[in-house]
Amino acid sequence: MTTRTIRLRDAETALAILGEQDAYLRQMEADYGVELVLSQEPDSMALSLLVRGKPARVQKAVHFIRSRIESVGPSPHVKPGHAHAPAHLHPPLPHDAVLRANNGRPIAPRTPGQKRYLEAIEGHELAFGIGPAGTGKTFLAVACALRALETRQVQRVILSRPVVEAGERLGFLPGDFLEKVNPYLRPLYDAFYSMIGPERFRAWRDADVIEIVPLAYMRGRTFDDAFIVLDEAQNTTLGQIKLALTRLGEGSRMVVTGDITQTDLAEGTASGLVRVMEILKGVEGVAFHHLTEADVIRHPLVRKVIKAFDRWEKRA
Repeated sequence: MTTRTIRLRDAETALAILGEQDAYLRQMEADYGVELVLSQEPDSMALSLLVRGKPARVQKAVHFIRSRIESVGPSPHVKPGHAHAPAHLHPPLPHDAVLRANNGRPIAPRTPGQKRYLEAIEGHELAFGIGPAGTGKTFLAVACALRALETRQVQRVILSRPVVEAGERLGFLPGDFLEKVNPYLRPLYDAFYSMIGPERFRAWRDADVIEIVPLAYMRGRTFDDAFIVLDEAQNTTLGQIKLALTRLGEGSRMVVTGDITQTDLAEGTASGLVRVMEILKGVEGVAFHHLTEADVIRHPLVRKVIKAFDRWEKRA
């Protein structure tokens, strides 16, 4: 453990850095995985901020805090839309909203099917979101994971996806571990970027608040106090999805998403998601929610494309 001390110029600087009722302080603790303590010297009454934690995390937190101190001008107020803007700069969230995105827009269900999907996630420790592309199944699962993280229901978020290529052979991918799996996890990244911004996402990832675990690397691990999102589960085998589902630890929850009409497994290989729908049917604590083309919220043409494919597959 390492402790660093940062001196604050005055009370206005402290308010700008820590926020009203220490709102920014708590957020920085979550972002960087450190402990922040405000102290005051009895003689000079000078204010200091103590930063405690692992050396690498403390260094990143100190760098960010010092850059914030330098940016504080005559007015300590933060502009609306900043990643750490206080809640009072935005109107209250609608009653059905999950959380507020990085741009200030509330994230809420846009169809009755999506609303029932969120209720299934909220009411069960293991929920399955099954439906075609564009229905928001992954986006809403990520939103629920972030809300659980920010409300301290869980301590971290685990993201996983089977590494399966959609009909193409990408070949050898250069770079380190994160660079190799980045093409497969990009849809999950996009959801996080829109909700918390790329800088905050990277900070949480570096602090292991958000952990990326390809399915093949899950064996032997147990995730306690975590919100796990397993995406593209239609591309798992039965053994793989069983492996993922049995990683749940104390205080953890999981959402599994997939589209059983778009399986990229080798010909003749059965989808584990299809099988597990039969195996776990009626198990207490498990919910299956099916989204349809009526829940598609992408370009209006996407809904027509899905309907056309459904008609063709029924004829075939």
